[in-house]
Amino acid sequence: MVTKDQRRRQLAREKFERQQQRRVQLRQKSRIRNAIIAAVAVVVIAGVGGAWIGGAFDSDGKKTDAAAKAATPSASAPATTAAPVKDPCSKPAAGSPGKQQWKTAPALSIDKSAKYTFTLQTTCGSIPIALNAAKAPQTTNSFDFLAGKGYFDHTKCHRLTTTGIYVLQCGDPTGQGSGGPGYTIPDENLTGLGKAGADGSVNYKAGTVAMANTGQPHTGGSQFFLVYKDSPLPPSYTPFGTISPDGLKVLAKIAGAGENSGQGDGAPNATVVINKATVTKS
Repeated sequence: MVTKDQRRRQLAREKFERQQQRRVQLRQKSRIRNAIIAAVAVVVIAGVGGAWIGGAFDSDGKKTDAAAKAATPSASAPATTAAPVKDPCSKPAAGSPGKQQWKTAPALSIDKSAKYTFTLQTTCGSIPIALNAAKAPQTTNSFDFLAGKGYFDHTKCHRLTTTGIYVLQCGDPTGQGSGGPGYTIPDENLTGLGKAGADGSVNYKAGTVAMANTGQPHTGGSQFFLVYKDSPLPPSYTPFGTISPDGLKVLAKIAGAGENSGQGDGAPNATVVINKATVTKS
């Protein structure tokens, strides 16, 4: 017999996966919309004067990779009349997210036997993350590459979940949950959290950092989620790092401010911006 607690976890997991699928559908709709806009523009231009006949209007739409997430925000947040929450974080440093894209993942150049630390200098405090280069070398290599390019600098952590699963999701320069570096990396270390239980989930312990994806295998990009409280999720998300105790304190502050939907799944009320991200080898 399924207990109430098991059923609650199952419902939270199913909601999590449905939102990932919505993210994929939204990207597809966006590409279709861009194509329609381009077609309409051609018609308008052709109607203005014969001198434009034979010309073309090209939409510079780039295909983006979604991480999703392990925690992908819903397409639209429900209206809420909740009282304003005091922002516990400071103002972001001057600067804006980059728009760099790459066609292929970087060649493996890290030392699998070395220790690497991924440090997020955020508006809410520093979050050091020990990377697991031995069991997730492709993921570690990708983050080393992206951080070195300043890819994560000035990006906003766009999603916080506070019911059923407890994660903060970051790594998207668009701040909308639909962006990525233009390439994908393979899943790794999927058995690292143990064997799935009867409900199909494993325990992503507080302090775990894992890759978001589109709901399909090997679709991780740049988006990742930080678990601030034990969360039951399918073993489908590459666990590649562990947050330091001090980093968990920063996450607790962010989670304490809640999220803006009032439903336990939305943008953080705290202004969580990664001012600078670095990967260091020791």
